[in-house]
Amino acid sequence: MKIRLTDFSEDWHRMFQEEAQFLKTIFGDMVIRFEHFGSTSVQGMKAKPVIDMMCIVKDINKVDEFNPRMESLGYDVAGEWGIAGRRLFRKGGENRTHHIHFYQFNNPQIERHVVFRDYLRAHPEEVARYSHFKEELANRFENTSDYSPAKKYFVKEMEQCALNWFAESKQLKSD
Repeated sequence: MKIRLTDFSEDWHRMFQEEAQFLKTIFGDMVIRFEHFGSTSVQGMKAKPVIDMMCIVKDINKVDEFNPRMESLGYDVAGEWGIAGRRLFRKGGENRTHHIHFYQFNNPQIERHVVFRDYLRAHPEEVARYSHFKEELANRFENTSDYSPAKKYFVKEMEQCALNWFAESKQLKSD
């Protein structure tokens, strides 16, 4: 898939909210909450215009029962897609608009994603650095199949900074 890197858009929050409301009508009381994460959730961040959202549910195995319905509504059913305990649905085909990551409430991936998002929201200088790095990669690579692996190490380093920041802020609160 071609890389579509764009400037931050205020529409992304609205798109997240609308999708969350729609998914609530399908999954009902299985849903505990929704979280907007990833680059589209961070003010000022350059991003592929695909809304990453988490749907946190009570029982991840029950999500599989909805696969035929989601497929009939035009979602790509991707299963775990490399992350144990996740169920991924993609919306929009080649012009993807949403990645919906379902996690059971106790999955450690939830905290990792939320902490990284919150770290970026609290550190605009890191947003600028990450955006610049993404632009450099987008200029070097044409497709996400090359772009995504190329940013993996950078993201892992930044995630570690975020986890350290989170641990320090928890420590300060407990002191």
